[in-house]
Amino acid sequence: MPSILPLTVRNLVLRYGTETVIDNLSLDLGPTGCTIILGPNGSGKSLLLKLLHGLQPPTSGHISWNGAAPTAVTQRQALVIQKPVLLRRSVAANLDFVLKARRKDKSRRDWLLDHVGLAHKADQPARLLSGGEAQRLALARALATDPDILLLDEPTASLDPASVLALERIVADARARNVRILFVTHDIGQAQRLGDDIVFMHNGRIAEHSLPQVFFAEPQCQAARDYLSGKIIV
Repeated sequence: MPSILPLTVRNLVLRYGTETVIDNLSLDLGPTGCTIILGPNGSGKSLLLKLLHGLQPPTSGHISWNGAAPTAVTQRQALVIQKPVLLRRSVAANLDFVLKARRKDKSRRDWLLDHVGLAHKADQPARLLSGGEAQRLALARALATDPDILLLDEPTASLDPASVLALERIVADARARNVRILFVTHDIGQAQRLGDDIVFMHNGRIAEHSLPQVFFAEPQCQAARDYLSGKIIV
């Protein structure tokens, strides 16, 4: 199956009424690695993921996944959000549902549960999981689809440090398995640990796109400098 990368975005605009929330955004991403998307609240980070995933059509502009529109490659992407919605079934049944829907081998369930540290809770109702456990189950469901692209929208927000590191290990393993990752976060330490490149958004635009060592040492735009120094509230 041919790759759905690289990603090319050109002159992307999203308006709600008279408000422009994504403003003439262009972006190029290569086939590998973990791209961290940073920026203050309201900068358009989550909206960008929705546009890339085909959940929201743009007002104007162009998104190309190796020549294909987002809606044509949705089945080869997986999205994990900050507050996952789990089925009111057991932990194992949540994975069975996804595997059956995507016609994947059901035997993968046990490996996935072990991979995310939930094998011992397979028969427990998913609603009884802690926040960190629920997010690990959401990540396991995403990985069950064998995605080429994993879109993560602040999946570790409000989690305790141990849960954050557990999720980061799963994400790092996915990256090592050549899953392309786009990761929205406000956690600077997390961005430094996981990022192969940094996209910084401000006012619906990409204000900076650079390597982590460049961005964190010498950000080029004033908005990024203000963000990193705490002058912009996230």
